[in-house]
Amino acid sequence: MEYGYPKGHIFYRKLGRIYPLITHGEGIYLYDEKGKRYIDGSGGALVVNIGHGQKEILQSMADQMGKVGYVHGTQFTTQSIEEYAEALGKILPEGLEKIYFLSGGSEAVEAAIKLARQYCLESGQSQRWRVVARWHSYHGNTLGALSLTGRVGARRPYLPLLMDFPHFPPPYCYRCPFGLTYPECELECGRALENVIQLEGPETISAVILEPIIGATIGAVVPPDGYLSLIKKTCERYGILLIDDEVMAGMGRSGKWFAVEHWEVQPDIMVLGKGMSGGYFPLSAMITKADIVDLLKERTGGFVHGHTFSHHPVACAVGLAVLQLIHEKKLVEQCVRRGEYLLKRLKELKAFPFVGDVRGKGLMTAIEFVKDQKTKEPFPRTGRFTEKVVDLAFENGLVLYPGTGFVDGVNGDMVMVGPPLIIEEGQIDEIMEILKKTFSQMS
Repeated sequence: MEYGYPKGHIFYRKLGRIYPLITHGEGIYLYDEKGKRYIDGSGGALVVNIGHGQKEILQSMADQMGKVGYVHGTQFTTQSIEEYAEALGKILPEGLEKIYFLSGGSEAVEAAIKLARQYCLESGQSQRWRVVARWHSYHGNTLGALSLTGRVGARRPYLPLLMDFPHFPPPYCYRCPFGLTYPECELECGRALENVIQLEGPETISAVILEPIIGATIGAVVPPDGYLSLIKKTCERYGILLIDDEVMAGMGRSGKWFAVEHWEVQPDIMVLGKGMSGGYFPLSAMITKADIVDLLKERTGGFVHGHTFSHHPVACAVGLAVLQLIHEKKLVEQCVRRGEYLLKRLKELKAFPFVGDVRGKGLMTAIEFVKDQKTKEPFPRTGRFTEKVVDLAFENGLVLYPGTGFVDGVNGDMVMVGPPLIIEEGQIDEIMEILKKTFSQMS
């Protein structure tokens, strides 16, 4: 039987795709109904950090469902919610203490921009409402989050619906938007934030949001040293909150619990998702400082925001079990070693003439494809280079995460490699074998 539109009642994002039916997963592997094995080389969308089929997670879910499956976040709490918040609080960056649980990354971003706005209102700064983001960023697909997202292709169909949020260029050193080279550039990309703030009027800006390591839009772009501290100082100078979007990079994927810790910068608000539950249950969080929540309690007595499934007891039970497993298996520490090995092996692919850049941190890596290595000229989008690579790798038993259109809004090709944090060196070698086979076929 084939699974894909228009057969059956369901439709997925890719209407022209025939979907293999996965029967089960184990570790870094997925198996379809025909018995074919796939290496989950991207952990879905860099979600699966503890691997598939972890029985401890399934047990935690069943145990909580046996007690209570749902309570509303305005009426009750549960032991799973309180215990998870306590455990998560112990690993958070200094100053971040108060946690609001939600169901997905977009929801968490929406909650963050609402919190920033309500904080400004209740602190007597009612003119502050706009949030500054970066081009080539990804913050979600709901309308508020999409207004922040700097992914041109994702924004284009919905521009009339989006809020007028300003953007500034990313720290994309491989294709510096200013045509400069680090460190001689003196972090022009970071100083661009102040230019935008001045242009828009600092009195209108509530927050700046960024991914410390840029994820799905460009692919694992790591900022140069000094960049994030410059952004933080600029925010402080103008009394603007800094929102740290860790939905993809957080929960150990970068080799630290939170990617921002690589540069010792303290955000005012942080959003988490994906790896919080390892993909076993929809779960995210918006986290902030106590003094921000204290002000809300003092003034209006609450946060004017909520969702049916926020503070979900089963989600929190899963989150706690995932967190405990990461601790027990020392996966954050392991991610450093495995990430170094993966990046080293991936750089071997530069021998192929269409590999322009290999980058990343921890187990969050990407390969950018170019038509010409010297000029960095991208392939024309009409050639669908990324799709061909991803489809070939898929046939060869490796799942990759694609990205396109980031060079000029149309052209630009890359794939992300972000396997589960439990991966062993030998399994990284398996990934490399398939990548080299696939790239040879592309040649």
